[in-house]
Amino acid sequence: MTAMEETGATSRPTPGATSSGSLMPVPAFDPADSGPPCAYARLRTEQPVVKALMPNGETGWLISRHEDVRAAFADPRLTRPLLSAWPPREDADAPPPCLPTFLEMTGEHHTRVRRAVSPLFTRRRLEFMAPRIRAMAEELIDTMVRGSADRTGDLVASFTEPLPLRVLCETAGLPHEDRDLYLPHTLTLLSAAGLPMEEILAALYALQDYASGLIDRREKESGEGREDYVSLLLAESRREGGDLTRDDVVSFVVTMLMAGYKTNIQHTANALLALLTHPGQLRRLRDEPDGIDTAVEELLRHVPLMNAINVLVALEDFTLHGQRIRAGDAVLPVIASANRDPDAFPDPDRLDLTRSPNAHTAFGYGPHYCTGAHLTRLQLSVALQVLLEKLPDLELAEPADSLPWDETTPLRAPARLPVRW
Repeated sequence: MTAMEETGATSRPTPGATSSGSLMPVPAFDPADSGPPCAYARLRTEQPVVKALMPNGETGWLISRHEDVRAAFADPRLTRPLLSAWPPREDADAPPPCLPTFLEMTGEHHTRVRRAVSPLFTRRRLEFMAPRIRAMAEELIDTMVRGSADRTGDLVASFTEPLPLRVLCETAGLPHEDRDLYLPHTLTLLSAAGLPMEEILAALYALQDYASGLIDRREKESGEGREDYVSLLLAESRREGGDLTRDDVVSFVVTMLMAGYKTNIQHTANALLALLTHPGQLRRLRDEPDGIDTAVEELLRHVPLMNAINVLVALEDFTLHGQRIRAGDAVLPVIASANRDPDAFPDPDRLDLTRSPNAHTAFGYGPHYCTGAHLTRLQLSVALQVLLEKLPDLELAEPADSLPWDETTPLRAPARLPVRW
């Protein structure tokens, strides 16, 4: 019996449902901490399914346990709504929804598009990117070192901010010089759960228009010999009997911009902060570089890649841990909480770079498991390798508790990482 089956049974005592007149807010983040809010530890034990008030005024069922979060992402009774159409609007002048991102595609459409895109993101297919990512990372570190007279620098400004964008542009084929056109809209969409629908729609329409214009330009080029993903997918959309349409390629560009930029910037900064505040583990990783892949999995578990709210919508009524979820209700599986569940991970709040097995949910689970998971792993792995090789004596130059934080999105990360080497 899975955690999402039609049952009220639970292995731990659960208090009665929270009344609609006293909804708890979605737990607030703890100051200067990239991890999940501490409140989830209590919720996992006492209220693993609880109705909560979201920042935008909507309500949803928070799901905080590892088993339940995995089951939710795989449950066909739950679907991810279009960002441009949720919360639903019934007024006659509601704007038309935008194209679905890859996370929002369903049924045959999702199957067809994933069949075409997934081969581009396999570990084997991405091997060609490793030396390119290494060259980018080495160039950024060399530039930081050359520009420092006292062997100090800021890893955020010099390394974690520019690297993910360069990797994204190189891989997907996005023009780096257009960054001021598309990046502001991606930042808006990462905060969508707390923004008015008008702002969300404006950002989505702008990204969709940008992507469509980019593809217009590519269609006028020969594209011969180009290996970037936009060019390859555009060629597939032109192939007779191919799996993709032009709109699918537009959706790909929008999806990559939403998922492949700011999330990787902030996760890389948080991962480096975690290592720098655990010098013993950092030293062990430096002395045993063969453990880098296992370390990357632990950093993905320990440091949330997605600390924002994931919204699913129930397609039918069902009961979970004694709570009756109705068709149309929002269900909010909390990935960051699932990755700290002691029932799934011994001593879950401890960073253990040798942890194995490590069944984290950083990339989701089920049919919509993140297509770009291997690219994210590769980027973090290469970044760590280059830092450890080039700056073996790397350490924080200021106390960790004095660092300023970038809280412009729910992902949250240090705004500066002052280091010495």
